[in-house]
Amino acid sequence: MKVKVFAIPALTIALAAAAGWMTTKANAAPLAQPAAGLYQDHPWDEPPGEYREVQKKGFHDGIEAARHDFESHNHKDADDHDNYRHPHVERSLRDDYRDGFKRGYDAAMHHLREEHHDHD
Repeated sequence: MKVKVFAIPALTIALAAAAGWMTTKANAAPLAQPAAGLYQDHPWDEPPGEYREVQKKGFHDGIEAARHDFESHNHKDADDHDNYRHPHVERSLRDDYRDGFKRGYDAAMHHLREEHHDHD
């Protein structure tokens, strides 16, 4: 009989603690990042604020490359461009530049395709 007296309150406390822990974990989970250019609080053609200068330059160069490709109906990728393959930056900054270039290129292509699709 004494076992039931302790078992039921212990089980109740354990279940309440587990439910509270799961609720806390669910509320604390970070939200997934939206795709590049979507649902952001800044214009699609503006590089992310945390970017360093060389990444911003790459981002803008990527946008210009995408605009050129889109207007001339080229079906290229970011890494098909000379500026991506051979960036005019210090060797130690190449990866940052390429990261910015690729993100800018992808954001511009997404935007331009959506804009073109909306006008059809």
